[in-house]
Amino acid sequence: MRRSDSKRSNVTRSLLSHAGQSGHPGDLQQREGSNSLAKPYSAKSSSVHDRQHERAFLVGLDYRRRRASTNVKAGKDPVTSVARAARDSAVKGAAISRPPNIPEFSAEESLDELRALAGSAGAEIVGEFLQRRDRPDPATLIGRGKVAEIAGAAASVSADLILFDHDLSPSQQRNIEKVVGTRVIDRTQLILDIFARHARTREGQLQVELAQLQYMLPRLAGRGIEMSQLGGGIGTRGPGETQLETDRRKIYRRVRHVKEELENVRRIRTQQRQRRESVPMALVALVGYTNAGKSTLFNALTKAAVLESPKMFATLDPTIRSVELPSRRKILLSDTVGFIRNLPHTLVSAFRATLEEVQRTALVVQVSDASSPLSAEQDAQVELVLKELEAEKKPRIRVMNKIDLLLPAQRDSLRDDAVTIHISAAQGIGLGSLLEKIDEMISEDQVSRVRLRVPQKEGKALALLQAQARVYSRTYKDGLVDLEVEAPASVLRKMKAFLVR
Repeated sequence: MRRSDSKRSNVTRSLLSHAGQSGHPGDLQQREGSNSLAKPYSAKSSSVHDRQHERAFLVGLDYRRRRASTNVKAGKDPVTSVARAARDSAVKGAAISRPPNIPEFSAEESLDELRALAGSAGAEIVGEFLQRRDRPDPATLIGRGKVAEIAGAAASVSADLILFDHDLSPSQQRNIEKVVGTRVIDRTQLILDIFARHARTREGQLQVELAQLQYMLPRLAGRGIEMSQLGGGIGTRGPGETQLETDRRKIYRRVRHVKEELENVRRIRTQQRQRRESVPMALVALVGYTNAGKSTLFNALTKAAVLESPKMFATLDPTIRSVELPSRRKILLSDTVGFIRNLPHTLVSAFRATLEEVQRTALVVQVSDASSPLSAEQDAQVELVLKELEAEKKPRIRVMNKIDLLLPAQRDSLRDDAVTIHISAAQGIGLGSLLEKIDEMISEDQVSRVRLRVPQKEGKALALLQAQARVYSRTYKDGLVDLEVEAPASVLRKMKAFLVR
């Protein structure tokens, strides 16, 4: 490994185990030494934390929608227009804004998802708390009284960390930690930790590290003059450069290096894509909410050995394999990273090189969990991410997976239509119908039905037709083989000499 690659900041280690305590650059200096940077993230170091099941206390939030007061309705709101605008902006910033037609997760459903995320990170859930408020508290998000109440509840069950189902500002995180006396991690930080644990390829590790660095940068907080580094010699006495400035400079330098590495990855991916595009094979991308069964479907169609797990974000690194369609055409099937509600923007930006495969695909296969009561909400979140990737207008097939988990009466009522196919990837139900639908919607390398007259001595041409075309009839006469076949354009171009006009 090159020396530059081996120098990584400790902020890129597993966030669940290291990054939540305080974020003070002084701690960063104690772990780093004088000027050396930490060793790179590795799967081996992550597995150590996997064996340490940390005790987590979950905190969910539910913002009630307040009705307008009588004075406001009558146009007599005592609050000034400037204060009202600031108040409304704070509420909108805390409550995730969505278009009115997009279904929303309830507070309980969101807390269930946080529970699943914590389990994927290797945490043991020891307690939960759901707070309902009219608006967020700027200092602690949930109010100082509730923070003190949570501190007592978490201490009573010996919780190692507190997980918030909400994004926390750096000041909110510090204020809560001062009261609870333990590590506090928000939802984005938890997702980053899961990504760090599951990244295996060089590209995946770089993308996760970039997202972690961008997340941690605004969360560096100094302690004033005590964090200063004093110089030595005449003319250098005084406060000097603060440790906060030093740490920021190190992180900025590392961010630039990681971006350069990812640009190299992007260039290599572009070259690979150009080589693929020189061959008439369409690219089909599997997308969907995390844990919808994309990897199981990918394995069922390609006979690959991609990891299948009920945990969220079990597979991060993209995989591409070829699949033969009923028309004997071949396509490239891509398994992409799963989406999730409020996917951190830093992750979308960092994984853009990987998600570019979705932008260039000929067909999007959107996989949904038919057995989940939140299927509509999950599909809405997938739609938001596709819009961010500018891929929402791509031709699409909606695949309702896991129908084997439905009741028999529910399964019998399901009907496929022009854009929806019902399958069970685990049981192999409906896969033939899915391949036929993909075959129907792929426009690359069009299939035609023609008549050919091939000399029997042309064994290579006959073998090619047998392997890559549908043969409807075959007759032998005078050393010639008359065939009626249906074959892709790429095959027929090689058979021009044998075409019967």
